[in-house]
Amino acid sequence: MKKNFDTAPALVSRITSRVRFSELDPMQIVWHGNYVRYFEDGRQHFGEEYSGLGYMDMYSNGYTAPLVELNVEYLKPLGYHDSVIIETRYIRCDAAKIIFEYCLYREADNSLVCRGRTVQAFVDLNGALQLNNPEFYLEWKRKWNIE
Repeated sequence: MKKNFDTAPALVSRITSRVRFSELDPMQIVWHGNYVRYFEDGRQHFGEEYSGLGYMDMYSNGYTAPLVELNVEYLKPLGYHDSVIIETRYIRCDAAKIIFEYCLYREADNSLVCRGRTVQAFVDLNGALQLNNPEFYLEWKRKWNIE
């Protein structure tokens, strides 16, 4: 399992979110599973900012991209009403997969509270794993100069 958060990202997206009461555990800190939801928020925003790689873009081209790997490192807790900056970093890769790294920062003091990494594989709408990059993904890479 490779965890290399020092990789230079090809593209970066940032969004700020506020911790909601429903995201807390009984100890009044963000429940560990919700950090994965923040990663999801980051991926969704990334797909909107860098058009062509959003979930519906993939689907309309005949593919989905389920997670096949997830790594999370919890560094500091987040609490109720903290604002969290979700930085989503697209990592260049030639294989038929999408790699994102995430850095979550508490906005008040800019401290790194969590980092993670996901890998997604391409699957066609019949459920077949794709070993080659789909054409729409290659076009997206060309559009954003990632080749």
